[in-house]
Amino acid sequence: MNSSPSDPAQMRRWIYGILITIAFAMACGRIISVQRVYEPAFHRDLKKDGDGRPLWPEARPEPMPTFGSNDRSRWATIRALVHDGTYVVGKRDQDVAVKTAVMQIGTMDPMQAAVVAQVGYQQRVTSQSGIIFSDGWQTIDCVLHPETWDYYSSKPPLLSTILACLYWVMHSLFGWSLATHPATVVRAMLILVNALPFMGYLWLLVRIAETWGKSDWGKIYIVAAGAFATTVTPFLITLNNHTIGTFSIMVAWYQTLEIWRCLKERSQMPILGFAAAGFFASFAVTCELPALSFAVAIFALLLWWSPVRTLLLFVPMALVPAIAFFATNYAAIGMWKPAYAEFKGPWYQYEGSHWKILPPELSKKGIDFAKNVESRGEYALHVLVGHHGLFSLNPIWILALIGMIAGSWRIRDIWRQALFRGTDAEATSDPFPWFVQPLGLLLTIVVTGFYIQDDSANYGGFTNGLRWLMWLTPLWLTCLLPVADWLAERCTTRWLGGALLGVSIFSMCYQLWSPWRHPWIYDFMMELGWSGY
Repeated sequence: MNSSPSDPAQMRRWIYGILITIAFAMACGRIISVQRVYEPAFHRDLKKDGDGRPLWPEARPEPMPTFGSNDRSRWATIRALVHDGTYVVGKRDQDVAVKTAVMQIGTMDPMQAAVVAQVGYQQRVTSQSGIIFSDGWQTIDCVLHPETWDYYSSKPPLLSTILACLYWVMHSLFGWSLATHPATVVRAMLILVNALPFMGYLWLLVRIAETWGKSDWGKIYIVAAGAFATTVTPFLITLNNHTIGTFSIMVAWYQTLEIWRCLKERSQMPILGFAAAGFFASFAVTCELPALSFAVAIFALLLWWSPVRTLLLFVPMALVPAIAFFATNYAAIGMWKPAYAEFKGPWYQYEGSHWKILPPELSKKGIDFAKNVESRGEYALHVLVGHHGLFSLNPIWILALIGMIAGSWRIRDIWRQALFRGTDAEATSDPFPWFVQPLGLLLTIVVTGFYIQDDSANYGGFTNGLRWLMWLTPLWLTCLLPVADWLAERCTTRWLGGALLGVSIFSMCYQLWSPWRHPWIYDFMMELGWSGY
């Protein structure tokens, strides 16, 4: 018999399909039109004394489908690997001179120069060459080898190496080059590595909602939130580690939930699920180092549930990305330790570096150096509920937090279910996985606390949200599901949920042409007279 609109399951599938189609089409449309936009608001007003922002370019900048230092750093490595067979993206002449200067790296990039004060200190500068000194390729996210004076991207090279393989295929098949056809290459690759995986990510979210949700409204709410209301959406148009890390977390998380479901239903656990969970949890760590906490957590759970499968499948597959991470790092810079671990060393602290630590009287300005002008308490406030606030920009996470706290509060019931997971009594209890909310709460506290106490304290830089918390999104959406089901029971609570979803979508759609912009709350505070950083 043909399905009809009166079939709730079929109706949900139609709605899911429409939501995913809209989200994918919007991502592709934004990617195909992606281009660096120069905005008057970010440049110097000559009528104002003391305006330290960069001057409006005298000549037209090279049109580029990249936004600034973060993504250009990776694109430069990809280009160097395919065309030059090296990780070197620039070279400094060792015949040095001494003169007064402000910044030698990224001076042609107004958005990056905007965060540097006009301090005019004495520094050593040299003639420099290479990809990152070409118009449209400038980046401050680079390190300088203290012995060879070669520049490298400061980003871990594994992701760039993988993407260089994809670029090599495109270059070999179609002749497209990042040097001569940057728009074509960048846009095509972003569709392949961001937009298409985003569809898979949403499909897995649908599976989670259908498996563990109870109400039609709650299931649809979660999928709509995943499609439009999280920091994943604005970052789909730029090459970055955060979206790819989030997609990897989703795969590992989904497999963990499926293994639990099979264990609960006493059915055959998916053998490939253990391998996939291990590989993608480990790969997520190569993209987001704090995701190690997630990888360790699901390893412990799987080891508890099935020690043999975990040791024989999860562990070997988890070693693959880990080995590749250190191997590519050694191949790139000649040491096992990532370059960003040398932040206070000579790799970062060279003359002309954007990240060079200066004396207090010459402290740089801008959001990258917010720690110079605000206390740790003020920083924590803005991370949670302020201008970059996790809960002020995406208030749907307030609902997720409520779910995490409520689920963790029933600690005795949780442990009873864990200890007697195979009994008939447990099978009739709340089917929602007992470990989801406590794990979500624990990781949220640990990871957010890690970034609050981190020495960099810069909100992730010039960006529209807390991008380094993005990888927690799959867990937060799952924790939100029981709360969405509760909201579905009453008209007033559904309106509340809709309002919070609307604000979250508004925040993520603010300045959609670039994720490398301040959030709307930050700009609003500036309009009210706040001096900013």
